Amino acid sequence: MVERILANGNRAPSAGFTQGYGFLMLEGAADRARLWQAFVAAGYPLDPAEMAAPLLIVPLACKAAYLDRYAEPDKGWADRDEARWPIPYWYVDTGFAALLMLLTAVDQDLGGLFFGLPPEVITAVRAAFGVPEDHEPIGAIAIGQPAPGGSTGSAWRGRRPLDQVVHWGRW
Repeated sequence: MVERILANGNRAPSAGFTQGYGFLMLEGAADRARLWQAFVAAGYPLDPAEMAAPLLIVPLACKAAYLDRYAEPDKGWADRDEARWPIPYWYVDTGFAALLMLLTAVDQDLGGLFFGLPPEVITAVRAAFGVPEDHEPIGAIAIGQPAPGGSTGSAWRGRRPLDQVVHWGRW
């Protein structure tokens, strides 16, 4: 299952087929504990549902990969000017990869959720796991058994109806 989750994440669409993402796998108990310790050290409360997950994946975005890729001859830009990117696709594409991993987990009857990493935790994660400076964690994915009785946390809000979300032809 883990290989399938990762392989599907790696199939995410990416601008210029750059694939400027990486996945930090935290499958062992000691690795997961180091992530949770980073939250505790930064003063953030821990969620028991997240902590129970036997698999954590930290998706990482690499801006440099996109700047390099779009300076290649087939893209027509001669420089690595960040101003050409009004939308930072390194985050978008890494988010696509995270979504595909979550969907794959759910399709295998697993539970999955995405949660953010506060700046202090990102700094600790970089140090604890040797994350290179050019790779930026965009959050973390917890995968495990679904919560008994269904979703917990913010899911109580329910989804907005389509007529509040979809705008046909104009806003």
